[in-house]
Parts: sequence; structure tokens; C-alpha cells
Amino acid sequence: MTGELGDAASIERIGHELTAAYIEFLPDIFHSETGFKIEVRFGSLKTGLKAQLLADLGDTVALCDASLRGWCPEFTMACGSTFVLTLVEAMLGAPPELIEPPSERALSKIELDLTEMIFSKVANVLRTAVATGGNFEPVLSNPYNAPDRPKPPEGYRDPNAALISLIISFGKTESMIHIVAPQRNFLKTKVTAAKPAGRAKKEWTDQIKEQVQRSQVGVEARINLQPQTLGIISKLQVGDVIPFEDLGDVKVQVNANGKELYFGEFGRSGTRYTVRVTDTYSTETDLLEHLMG
Repeated sequence: MTGELGDAASIERIGHELTAAYIEFLPDIFHSETGFKIEVRFGSLKTGLKAQLLADLGDTVALCDASLRGWCPEFTMACGSTFVLTLVEAMLGAPPELIEPPSERALSKIELDLTEMIFSKVANVLRTAVATGGNFEPVLSNPYNAPDRPKPPEGYRDPNAALISLIISFGKTESMIHIVAPQRNFLKTKVTAAKPAGRAKKEWTDQIKEQVQRSQVGVEARINLQPQTLGIISKLQVGDVIPFEDLGDVKVQVNANGKELYFGEFGRSGTRYTVRVTDTYSTETDLLEHLMG
């Protein structure tokens, strides 16, 4: 167990040095790349087995496993869902100061795609804050909800770890970001004073838009049928036919994630049934906001 556990003073010193780096740099990155202001302050510093530390964060956090060559081959970041939900709403046009704090919940596929942006910024602050012996980039897994954390492989030995928790204030919302790393790597951390360079707001916005557009959602078409009495419906058997309500071109409502997106007409192309779009819900921006809402 040599090198697996550190004394409380060493862990506290390193934890507060890393926290200071996040307090200084993370708000600058978010402001320069999104135009939004956040505040970061120290939350807590805990030690224990990594699996238990992650479990104690609850089921409504998003997780991302990562590695940074020269520092730690396996650490995990976590983000409270309320921060993600507020940021998504703000990126879609709502003033942060008017967004009411959302309820904690598991994130949807699209929201997890956008969470990748947050984790990349958290990891990049870490990359510039710690000495790694080279200009190495963090390698990140796809984000996932805490209940979906994969089970460790057989023979895996859960390491003693250190958990840094940061309080993130954004508009009316207060949430948390966490970094969990094995103590054997944490204890070797040398915090530097290098300041990371941010990217332009337009690039961040373009990435957000690209992530949303790449996300796959289930799409369904709803066709109105002729009204029937409950008596008739209760007696329907296999092979019975219910006519469409429309007599001419059959009108269809197309939706995804329970949100109406398009209006169309029902038809066929060869052996496949099709829907031809005749009208849209609104502009592309409104469609994305409508789908994300």
C-alpha cells in the first residue's frame, strides 16, 4: 500500500492548490467561450475508496472517465445535472438570471452530448494546472448518467482516492463539479501557474449546434383515424380496418421526443410508406430549442 494513501495535510494542500486554479481559470474559460459568467468556489475535499466516493454523489450527476498522460491514467469527473440544464437553456437564448433553478434529474441523450463540452473545459483546466512532463491532451470517455456507470472488470481493485468538489454558481442555479482521482496519482501532483487560452464564443456555439445536430432522436408520425365509438373499438379483431380521417391527401404530424416538429402528407415510395414534409414547426433555431425544451 506504499504510496496509496497520503497524509491529510498533503492531500489538503494539493486539493486547495487545484481548487485555486479552477477558481481563477474556469470562469474565464466559460466567459470567453460562451459569454456567460459563472462563479467557482471551494465545496469540499474528501477521501475514500473511489467507487464509494462516486456513489455518494447520487444518481443525478453526469460522469466522465478520463486520463491525462503524465498525471493520472484513470480519473473521473462529475457534474450536477442542474448546471447542465441551466447552461443548455441559456445557450438556447434564455437570460441566465431569469432561468429558475431546474430540478435534479438524469440527463437525456442530447443533454449528455452537450455535457461533453463542460467536461472538456474542466479537463483542460486540469491539463494546464498540473505538471505532466509534456504537452499531453486529456482523453475523455462519452459522458453518462451515474446509474449507467459500467461495472469494473473482474479482479479490479478499487483505489483509495481523493474527491475535490467545486460549487458552480450560474444565474440563480448552484450546482457542483467534482474531480475524483486515485491518491497515488493525486499525491504526485505539482500545480503550475500556467493560464489556459480560451477559444472564441462563436466556436463554442458552433460546437454546441453541431453536437445537437449530430444527436439521434426517435421520430414518429401520427395519423388521425376516423372517430369510433368505444363499443366498436372494444370489439375490434385482427384484420379489421379503421379508415383514415382525411379523404384526400392524408395529413401527418411528425414529432420527436414528444415535441411536434413537422406537418406532412402520408404516401408510398415503392414498397415503403413515407411522409412528405409540407410545413415546419418554425425556423431551424426554434426547432432545436423546441426539441431541447
